[in-house]
Parts: sequence; C-alpha cells; structure tokens
Amino acid sequence: MKAKSILAVAASLCMMLGVSACGGSSNPSAEGRVYMISQKVENNDQFVELGKQFTKDTGIAFNVVSPAADSYEQTLKSELAKSNAPTIIGLDNNDYPNWAEYCADLSGTSMYKDLKDPNYVLKTGDKVGAIPFVLDRYGIIYNKAILGKYFHASWASLHSVDEIRGFDALKTVADEIQAHKDELGIKGAFTSAGFESSSIRRYGDQLVHIPVYYEYRDQGRTDLPPTVSDKYVPDMKRIFDLYIKDETVPATQLSSATFDDAVSEFSLGDAVFIQTGSWAYPQLKGQKVEDKDMGVLPIYMGVPGEDKAGLTISSNYFAINKKIPAADRKATERFLDWMLTNDGARKIVTDTMGFETPFKSYSKAGYKTRNPILRSNDAYAKRHCYDMIIRPLPSQQWSLSLGNAMLEYAQGTGDWSKVQSAFVDGWASEYKTTHQG
Repeated sequence: MKAKSILAVAASLCMMLGVSACGGSSNPSAEGRVYMISQKVENNDQFVELGKQFTKDTGIAFNVVSPAADSYEQTLKSELAKSNAPTIIGLDNNDYPNWAEYCADLSGTSMYKDLKDPNYVLKTGDKVGAIPFVLDRYGIIYNKAILGKYFHASWASLHSVDEIRGFDALKTVADEIQAHKDELGIKGAFTSAGFESSSIRRYGDQLVHIPVYYEYRDQGRTDLPPTVSDKYVPDMKRIFDLYIKDETVPATQLSSATFDDAVSEFSLGDAVFIQTGSWAYPQLKGQKVEDKDMGVLPIYMGVPGEDKAGLTISSNYFAINKKIPAADRKATERFLDWMLTNDGARKIVTDTMGFETPFKSYSKAGYKTRNPILRSNDAYAKRHCYDMIIRPLPSQQWSLSLGNAMLEYAQGTGDWSKVQSAFVDGWASEYKTTHQG
C-alpha cells in the first residue's frame, strides 16, 4: 500500500506544510505542535489537507509523515528518539505491544469518551493506550459490471454473486473468467499479486490474517499466542494459488509489481478482482469503475463454515506520545477534539478519506461514509455473518519473512514448505525474540 519512499514522502510533506524539518519546527511554539507518524500512506494527501485546515483554524503547526510498510517500525523508533518526536503515533494491534511504553493514558480524553464501544481500544492493564480512529474492512473487491457479463455468458457455471459463498464457487468463477478473458475484454480475473514493498503487505500481512483469525478462534484467545499450528496453511495456499494462476501478469513479474499497478488494473477494468480494503477507496474512486460497480467478497480459502463469513475488520489507532512537552500534548489533544467536532474535519474524514469512524459524534451529526467497500459489509451484517477480526502477529519481521517465502513460491524458486515453516516456526521464533527476549 505504501508506494512512496520515506524520503520522498517526508520531503514532499515538508514542502507542502512549509515546515523546516519533518518532526517539527526548530522554533517550538508556546501553543505546541502536532506531529503525526501515520501508517496510512494511502491517505497522506488527505491528512495534509486535514492538517492545513487545522492550522488555518487554530494557528497550531501540523506535520505528518507516513513511512513505507516495510520500514515503519524502524522509522518510528528513529523518530521517537529525536528531540522533536512525533506527538501522535499511528499504530495497529500488531504494533501496539512494542510501543506501549510510549503511549499516554487516553482514558480522560474526549475521543475516548466519544467512542461507541469502549472495547475498541487497546489497553495496557487499566491504561487506555490507543484509540481507533478508523474501522477498515477488507476482502476481495470485485467489478460488478464485468462480473455481470460473466453471469450472462452461455459458458458461465454461476449466475449470481449470491452463489459465490465459499472457495469452490470463487475458484469456479475465477477459472472460467481467466479462460474467457479475451471475450470479456480483460487481462485476468485477479489483479497482479505484486510483492514490491508497496504491495507485499497484502499477502504477508492481510492475507495471512485469515488463517491467523481461525487459529486464534481454535485456541480460544485474543492475546498473542507463543505458537500456532499449520492447520490453515493449506487453505491459505489454496487461495494464493488461485491469485497467482488467474492474474493479469506472469509470476516472473511479481517481485517488481506494485500496489499502484494492481489498483490501476482494477480501476481500468483490466481485472475483475483485487484483494485490498477500504483504505484503497481514495485511489479507486473517480476512476473508470464507478462506486456503484464495486462490491466485496470475503477472502474465501475453503475453511468449513466460511459461507457464514463476512469481511475482515481491522482498525488503525491514535496514541499520544507520553514523552512530549506539555504544550505539545495540549495541542495534540486539541487536534483530536477538533477532528470530532469540526464539520470541515468530519467532512474530510468521512467523504474524502472515506473512513468509517467509531465515534458517536459523527453518527449523531449524520456523518456516514459512502465508501462502497465499507457499505458492502452491510449485506453481510444483515445475514448475521461473523467478522474476521484482525488479531496480533508476532512481529513485522514475521510478516516480511512470510511474504518473501510466498514470493519465492510464486516465482518457482522455493516450495510451499518454506511458507509453512515461515508461518509456524517463524512465529515461535519471533515470539521468543520479540516478546520473551
């Protein structure tokens, strides 16, 4: 998802915001400053827009940088060591245990009190360390218009999206579309399964969260387990094999294929399916595929009972760096309050960013995103489908190692046993190194 380099993003944002250095001005203001390090690089431009409006309304300097996925933790560590460290730390539940010591208690903030469900937060003991600001959903986004052409074809085995409720049905559709791609005027059923740094997270992180979800379910836990089994690794292979067989490009091109490539292929109507989530909406909207033609399927892998599955739900969180000066803390809390109450801010968050927020104030004021990827989940909710909830992974390194093993398998330079070892043995090793070392 993170197509820009750290330096390029940082430089461009510094110029756009007019600050002397990313990380804050060299002349701190008595009013304090807001400096956000964000994981959502796909929303960089919108955060810049949000920050400009905040500065215009309050006079308080706002600064944001979003490192690439494969260097986020390294960059965060470096930035937190600086004198003008980030005041807002963007986290997910994978990262939180590694950075909890930096997180101030947010239990007294307006943002915490505004949550629809306080159980959404990340906690250390009784301390509220991080609050979700967006509820993302992801799965396999599909082009309704092209899929409609398939359903009406004389050679199609299925004739309605309601029939695609499990892996076998998905595979039938994808295989038949791939076999008749020229007739449908496309390049492949799925977009390219790229493993360039902007795209590798879709597989070493987002895809593997499906077997991880079921592993947590079987273990009956929500906290990070020291080990996992290989029970659902064959299921992951099933869907991954489908991706790399029925895609738009040869497997030899996957190491350099980017997330932007995949988005472009879907947006131009060159592919029917793309595995991604609601965060991609700012890049997808306004392109050839209209909002009304975007639907989403769960990531089916052949797990028994998956016909009752809904979309995968994940969150991104705000934490406040507890080691910043009091003036910066006050300015940062003011920014979070402003996001909740300012109509201009809420419009950017809901309409431009396309975020589904967990806040009562947004709902009461009628701010509900029209993001079709998020709205697609409404149908699954009506069917009382279960959410596949993101659970913690042992480390970022585990995801990267797994993703690299998957790339080797896709290119034919490694076999699936390396993926299985990276999943099971790599988990135990990273747990021991990261959480017991």
